[in-house]
Amino acid sequence: MLKLTMLGSGGSIPLPDRYLSSGLIEYKGRKILVDAGEGTQVSMRSINSGFKDLDVICITHLHGDHVIGLQGMLGTTSNSGRTKPITIIGPTGLKDVLAGFRLISPYLNYEVNVIEDPTEPVVINNDDIHGDLIIETLPVEHTRPCLGYRFNISRQPKFDVEKAKANHVPQAAWKSLQQGQEVMLDGVTYTKDMVLGEERKGLSISYITDTLPIDTIPNFVQDSDLFVCCANYGDSADKKKADKNKHMTFHDAATLAKEGNVHRLLLTHFSQAMRHPEEYVENAREVFPHTWINQDHLQVELNFDQEPVLDLSLVKEPYLCNQEG
Repeated sequence: MLKLTMLGSGGSIPLPDRYLSSGLIEYKGRKILVDAGEGTQVSMRSINSGFKDLDVICITHLHGDHVIGLQGMLGTTSNSGRTKPITIIGPTGLKDVLAGFRLISPYLNYEVNVIEDPTEPVVINNDDIHGDLIIETLPVEHTRPCLGYRFNISRQPKFDVEKAKANHVPQAAWKSLQQGQEVMLDGVTYTKDMVLGEERKGLSISYITDTLPIDTIPNFVQDSDLFVCCANYGDSADKKKADKNKHMTFHDAATLAKEGNVHRLLLTHFSQAMRHPEEYVENAREVFPHTWINQDHLQVELNFDQEPVLDLSLVKEPYLCNQEG
């Protein structure tokens, strides 16, 4: 199971009843954090989330509402007893920001692996994930360099006993072949295609924030099980303002979701001036019906071959509109 917890839903500044936009992905006991604005670790503590298993931090861009909380996050994670390295991915300038933070927290119990502007997918390997989590990035258009992210969970094809028997593969090789390893027995080489069935669809979450609705986004998010997208402005009448600030309206985000043929759209990163984003939900649903409105601590659970499940049990006062779409 892949689980996403939205730690916040706001943009620019935190509000008394709204943390800044950030997401926490959990898979096989490990955690990936997307953005770390002011108060992110407070939001994590409020849902009793630990820090020790935080493997990867993905920073979309270096505006304060997405990165200021990173310094405290690193210190807390170190104090939690983590010793394994942490990978931090982000745009150009991330290393400089981290160098400044390390003046405050010079001693960490773990190494920090920094990747700026990756040109190839990042494969996350550790004892629990076994390389089946792949992170892709997309440059988007904001007022400073910004990256969109796509998190892909691969799915191993089913083991086909009849196929293995037909190819005369000895049972002693089955387990290794199922794990993708090549096996040689008695001078004969056996490969995984001799025992595995057809490829199966995995799981994917796309996460795009702080950008204009550029043409490269639909292809990047194509067929995602969940598309998390910024939508600073609910009212389409604010389109000019959104374009000027290089942000999006609900209608913009929904259009990208429709063009990308995603399964579900989750709108987030709301302007502090928009206190009730649920009031504008129909501006998105008239374009893309399967739209949810983010709230702090909203959770989405994703399982293979099943519909995404919306969990509002940690949300203080859930929007009724999130029961639809």
